[in-house]
Amino acid sequence: MEKHAHTVRKGIFLNLSLFQFITFVRRGVFYTFMINYLFDLMQTVTYTTLLGTLNMFGSALGQNLLWGRIADKYRLRTKLVIMGESIAAVAYFLAYIIHKSLLNAQANFAAGLSLIFGLSLLEFFWSMSDVGWAALLTDVTTTKTRGGVVGALNFIASVGRMVGITFAGILYMDSEGFRQGTIFYVVIAMLIITTTTMWITSRSTKEASLKEKDAATEATYPPSKATSESTRIYKWFLASLVIIVIGMTCISQVFLLFLPLENGLNASDPQMSLILTAWTFGGMLASLSSGWLADRFGRVKLLFTGFALGILTPLLYGAASTFETMALVYGLNGVAFWIIQTVGFAFAGDLIPEDKRGRLLSRYNTVMALSWGPAGLLVGGPMADFQIQSLGLPRYTAYANTFYASAAIVTLGTLLFTAKVATSKTKEAKF
Repeated sequence: MEKHAHTVRKGIFLNLSLFQFITFVRRGVFYTFMINYLFDLMQTVTYTTLLGTLNMFGSALGQNLLWGRIADKYRLRTKLVIMGESIAAVAYFLAYIIHKSLLNAQANFAAGLSLIFGLSLLEFFWSMSDVGWAALLTDVTTTKTRGGVVGALNFIASVGRMVGITFAGILYMDSEGFRQGTIFYVVIAMLIITTTTMWITSRSTKEASLKEKDAATEATYPPSKATSESTRIYKWFLASLVIIVIGMTCISQVFLLFLPLENGLNASDPQMSLILTAWTFGGMLASLSSGWLADRFGRVKLLFTGFALGILTPLLYGAASTFETMALVYGLNGVAFWIIQTVGFAFAGDLIPEDKRGRLLSRYNTVMALSWGPAGLLVGGPMADFQIQSLGLPRYTAYANTFYASAAIVTLGTLLFTAKVATSKTKEAKF
């Protein structure tokens, strides 16, 4: 029976890997040039930045109000993913039809708005897939293996994203890929593939749970006192993570504006591309290694490593005098973010009791979704604009000060994590 269960688990991991790869290929294909396309239609930066923010709010509302509760109450995992992917396939087609009709009517601004609000509404329903995926991944891993598995899947996600970005450059064709629907149809095809993959996974998961029901029941539910303590620690973990994620990602847009400044790094387009690619490669290396290291040496030690790099790297942006140096520093920032992403998920999985995984993982997903755009729109952007417009500071100085503020915010989150999480003792988490 043990050998059979191992074979089933291996099959589930392969299916999850395929799902993860195709999912991030799809995201790379669709979202790489979406901001450029929206700006081409609407000719306003403010409205184009709304996409990531409204997507985040749609996802957060769906996960926390509905899907997390449903996942726990009805014990749904793969069915939520299958429903979410299926709804997304239909919604992408409808979004394109509405968008195309507005383009034909020469209503470009309205066509852009239809995509922003349509994709945000879609995210509300699609987020059921995120909940199901996170809960399923936690279900099929253990404290001893979770970090390594999550790291491997995040590495696969990074490879998929790079493949997707490559195809996006081919399919975009100066916005015709969106206008003619080519990108929409490619994405819909990939959604059909991921739905099929998860349907196969659902059968494997059912078989595994039948074989291991007794052992899982005994091992999964901890004593009530330990459960209460781990839930308390989890809440403080999320509180500190909110501050850290906001601090690290609030400068994402500012950083892109900082690179080409003439009185600064004055990076060319190819040099900017290399710098941004370094972040992705740093993240890939971190994803592949940090989960395994966390399983071996403990979650908190690896998280502190990520926090330390998250504090250090923004302080060095202004000091980088060549694009090679900047690429190295920004690559380390990618390492920091993906350590936190990978080890943070494993740490959350260790703390959350099985009967609350849907609801509590929804909160974790919401915190990490702050990196989509809200942090930059609500914190980093206004902070830089205030210094330039109200204080009259040069752009270089204002942007550098914003980087310093980023490091300070991450420091505050790290101090909260140290005081409320790292110093706590619980039998449910691996420290």
